[in-house]
Amino acid sequence: MNHLEIEFKTMLTKEEHDRLLQLFADITPVSQTNYYIESDQQSIRHARMAFRVRTFNHREAELTLKIPQEVGALELNQNLTSEETENILQYNTFPAGEILDTLIQKGLPIQDLKVLGSLETIRYEKEDEIGLLALDESHYFGKTDFELEVEVEDFEKGKENFLDFLKQHKIDYKPSKSKIARFSENL
Repeated sequence: MNHLEIEFKTMLTKEEHDRLLQLFADITPVSQTNYYIESDQQSIRHARMAFRVRTFNHREAELTLKIPQEVGALELNQNLTSEETENILQYNTFPAGEILDTLIQKGLPIQDLKVLGSLETIRYEKEDEIGLLALDESHYFGKTDFELEVEVEDFEKGKENFLDFLKQHKIDYKPSKSKIARFSENL
């Protein structure tokens, strides 16, 4: 379940989000919660990676490690059983597998990693001619923000299509930090 993620995103106002919601009228939203994992020394951030558990309202959770690449990010994903999810969230104990092996190989202090908190998202997602569109409403630390993401296969064509999409829908591009960066700024 590993893949190279190339995405473009913009923050949205509530009004822009609500306007775009019309494009997703036939889509049932998914509720997901990201639990971000880090050490007190911020070893994951210093390694320029992101580490999380994502739980869903209708399926098993997944553990994800994002590793930046020259273009995009390599996303390592591992499905979790409910017991593995509980062990991570309650006891900071991580299951064996490629993600744990990668963290150890990179010399990260596994014993110091812990769940810092969570960010809840209501996501509308659908395939579009420009890529996989995701319309998000996220809640964390008493804040709510809105974001549009598009995941693409080709960086150059994807960027052009994304900017055209924004123009077509009268949305000004507003730089978007990752969810984990926005979460971390509010810790």
